[in-house]
Amino acid sequence: MDPERLRLFVAASIPREHLDRVQEEIAPFKQKVVNARWTPVENQHVTLKFLGSTPADRLDEVATVCEIVAAGREPAQVALTEVGAFPSKNRVRVLWVGLDDPASLLAGVAADLDRGFEPLGFPAEARAYTPHLTLCRFKIPVPLKGGLPELDLSDLPPFDVGAIQLFRSRLSPKGARYEVVREFALGRK
Repeated sequence: MDPERLRLFVAASIPREHLDRVQEEIAPFKQKVVNARWTPVENQHVTLKFLGSTPADRLDEVATVCEIVAAGREPAQVALTEVGAFPSKNRVRVLWVGLDDPASLLAGVAADLDRGFEPLGFPAEARAYTPHLTLCRFKIPVPLKGGLPELDLSDLPPFDVGAIQLFRSRLSPKGARYEVVREFALGRK
C-alpha cells in the first residue's frame, strides 16, 4: 500500500487587513476580467517554496529544514507594492501584487529553502525568485485590454515577517484549501 502523501509548500503570511485592502482596490478590475480564477483571500500568502506531493513519513525532515532556515534569518519588514504579471505584462497567466523587501528576507529564505531541500530530492527553482501575492490565474495566457490594474496601496504600512509556515494544500472540486501544519519563528538560533 502506498504511504499517505501530503501536498506541501512553505510560505509567509500577510496581515488580513492588508489582504482586505488589496481586495477593495482590485474589486472594480475583477468585474472587467473574464476567465480568471481569483485566489480567495483566505488562501493568499507569499509562497517561498513549493514541495508538492510528499510522503507523510517525511514531514519531520521537511519541518527540520524549515526550522533551520527560519533560525538563520532575522525578522524584517516588507510592503505591498504594484501589480505585476507572469510570464509578462503582454501575456498574463498569473496576476500578482509584488512586495518591497528591502532586507531581501523573502528572497533569502527562498534561496535557503532551495539549498536545504535539494539534498532531500526537492529540486531547486530554476527561475529567479520574485516575492508576490497571487491575485488570479488564467488557464491560457491573455493580454489585458487596458494594461495591468493600478492599485493605490501607498498608505498601507510595511508589515513584519517574523515567521514562515509549512502549509498543506487539500485539493477538491471546490478549489484548494490550505492549512498550516507548523509555524517557524525567524531568528531562533
